[in-house]
Amino acid sequence: MVAVRRGDVTATLAAGESVLDGLARHGVTLPSSCRAGACQSCLVRAVAGTPPPAAQQGLREGLRRQGYFLACCARPQEDLELAEGDADLDVEATVTVLDRLAPDVVRVGLRPARSLGHRAGQFVTVTPPGGPSRAYSIASASDAPELELHVRAIPGGAVSGWLAERARVGDRVTLRGPAGECFYVAGRAEQPLLLAGTGTGIAPLFGLLQDALREGHRGRIVVVHGSVAREGQYLETSLAALAAAHAQLEVHHAVLQGEPGCAPGAHARCSVWGGSIASVVASVVPSPKGFNITLCGDPSVVAGMRRALFLAGAALTEIRADAFLPSAA
Repeated sequence: MVAVRRGDVTATLAAGESVLDGLARHGVTLPSSCRAGACQSCLVRAVAGTPPPAAQQGLREGLRRQGYFLACCARPQEDLELAEGDADLDVEATVTVLDRLAPDVVRVGLRPARSLGHRAGQFVTVTPPGGPSRAYSIASASDAPELELHVRAIPGGAVSGWLAERARVGDRVTLRGPAGECFYVAGRAEQPLLLAGTGTGIAPLFGLLQDALREGHRGRIVVVHGSVAREGQYLETSLAALAAAHAQLEVHHAVLQGEPGCAPGAHARCSVWGGSIASVVASVVPSPKGFNITLCGDPSVVAGMRRALFLAGAALTEIRADAFLPSAA
C-alpha cells in the first residue's frame, strides 16, 4: 500500500484513493474546491517520491519541475513525502471594492501584496480567513493594479456568501494562482475572435476583451453573453460602451427566458436575442472556421457549444474553454 507523509502525519492510501481524500481521512485538510483537477486549489509539493503524471497535467512547467501536483487527482504508485507548507504559492490581498453588479453578482476588488503576474481571463483561488477556498476568474485587464472578480452569490455558499454578505473593505484574504489558459494571445491581430460565456462566465471574457483591444486587435470580435433573464446581463452597459468605441467589436445578449428573435440593443453593433446562447452563437457565427474561440461558464453549456462549433468547422486547437465547475463537498 502507498503511504503519503506530510509533517507528522502518515496516511496510508486505500486502493484508488486520492492523496487529498487520504490525508483528509487522517485529519489533514488541504485547500480544495472542484476536486476535478480544474481549480488547482489543492496544489501540494512532493519533496520525496515522484508524483503521478496525471496529477501534474495542466500545471506550468516551473511548478511541475518543483514537484507540485494536484492532490485531488493524485493516486500515486509509490510513497510520497510532501512539503509541510506552500507559502511560496500564497499571496495576501486586501479587499478594496464590494458592490453589486446584479442582484446575485458581487464585484470584488482585491489588491495583492505583490504582483501575481496574471493575465486577464485566468483565475485565482480565494481563501477568506479560516475559510475554505474557491476559484474565481479575473475580469480586470492584465495591466490593472488590482484584481476584479465577479462572484455569484450562491445560497449557502461558504466563500461567495462571505464575500457577498459579511466581507468588508479592508478585510484580507489569501490568493493562490494565477492559473488557466483563457487569455488573449498577441500576434494574431487579424484573426476573428469569438468570446461566449454564460452567467459570470462573461467575467474572464471581459478581461480578455480589454486586453485584445488594448493590444490593437484588428480582426472581428464577437462577444455573446448568455443569461436566464435580462437582469443577468450585468455588463450590458460596459460592453455597449466598448462596442461604440471599437468598430471591430459586436456584442450579443442571449436571454433564455426572452422572446425569440433579435432586438436592437444600446448600440448599432449590439443586439438582444431570446433563446439559448448556443442558438445565438450559431446565428451570429454560422461558420466558425478560422476563429479563435474562448468559452466560459456552465460546464454542460460550454461542452455543448464546443462540440457544436467543432462540427460547424472550428478547429479544436482554436477552442479554449473554462467550465465553471461547482465546488465539491
